[in-house]
Amino acid sequence: MAKENELPAVHCCECPICQQRPHSPTAQEHRVVNRLVASTDERSRRLFVGLLARQHGHGGITLLARITGLDRNTIARGQRELHRGIPIPRGRSRRPGAGRKRIEKKVPTS
Repeated sequence: MAKENELPAVHCCECPICQQRPHSPTAQEHRVVNRLVASTDERSRRLFVGLLARQHGHGGITLLARITGLDRNTIARGQRELHRGIPIPRGRSRRPGAGRKRIEKKVPTS
């Protein structure tokens, strides 16, 4: 997990264009997308990449999975969340009850 002062890890695109021509406009665009994805929380990341995949049309999920390194199911979930418009309370990135259980609940006291 990244500390507060550390920059988030930026995924390197694995598409053929970025691999063959790393200084092309397309490769630069993919780097910008990955920098933005690395700087967002998990819900914003899903929604943003889901939006980009939807804009791309057929094959968008596969393309964005290759560019960002996110799982195809995560991108599809982002698209569903965009379509449904499910609100999440402010200050939360997950639904109530989601995420790991607190350590106090996992380890029984003796």
